[in-house]
Amino acid sequence: MNKILAAIDGSSYTASVCDHAAWLANRLKSEVELIHVIDRSDQPDSDHDLSGSIGVGARSTLLDELSELDSKRAKIAMEHGRALLQDAKLHIEQGGVEQVSVVLRHDELSDTVNELETYANAIVIGKRGQSADFATMHIGSNLERVARSSNIPMLVTSRAFKPINKALIAYDGGPSCNRAINMLTNNEGFTDIEVELLYVGKPAPVRDKLITDAVARLQESGYTVKSTAKEGTVEKIIADHVENNDIDLLFMGAYGHSRIRSMLIGSTTTEMLRTCLVPVVLFR
Repeated sequence: MNKILAAIDGSSYTASVCDHAAWLANRLKSEVELIHVIDRSDQPDSDHDLSGSIGVGARSTLLDELSELDSKRAKIAMEHGRALLQDAKLHIEQGGVEQVSVVLRHDELSDTVNELETYANAIVIGKRGQSADFATMHIGSNLERVARSSNIPMLVTSRAFKPINKALIAYDGGPSCNRAINMLTNNEGFTDIEVELLYVGKPAPVRDKLITDAVARLQESGYTVKSTAKEGTVEKIIADHVENNDIDLLFMGAYGHSRIRSMLIGSTTTEMLRTCLVPVVLFR
């Protein structure tokens, strides 16, 4: 099924997610399924004893009141979620997408995405959520969990949508980067975008052949393509190139190392998401 998932949470990134989802759906001729998940960890625990050391007679009454309050909070959260989804649905429809459906769940976002992605070909999600720390440029915890567990391409949005005229592929010849090439060559809806391949690594015949083959595939599909090869620290080279060359969209592989390795030495994926101000499309 040709469907794009779009995860929204009511944060300042919600409008951007809708705009990017509409842009991608129009390019892929896809329908959109909007997802809003009420995280179970955010819901009050009705069984938690908050009565303290009050008298035995009052304890039962207090717990009844707490239970009623929890029920009201859950109802309000559901009503808010429905309103949020309906507003987002209208926003995407106004962006030219005819088929937009909605999903409202009490769950973990990563679990919901893992279930729904079996019939989707991409997911759109904001870089940061409601609890975003803009001062430290942290990425959202939900984003990282979904990115590490999802098997479909993921478009991570910037804070606001801007026209996408030039895309950069951080290319190393690996399987994830070749999936980015496949997405572009199999979809003529992107051919008006100028594409550049950036290879970070030492000069070698195998490197030159990988770049030449990738450029040829894109050109055969109608793309205007150029390539650049540089040496240095991957994260810095990519970030500087994005900033200094009017790049509107970055394609790259996601989390090539294990979780433990990433915790110990950091992750190129996480660093790119944290520092790049343009939307990023991740491929596993």
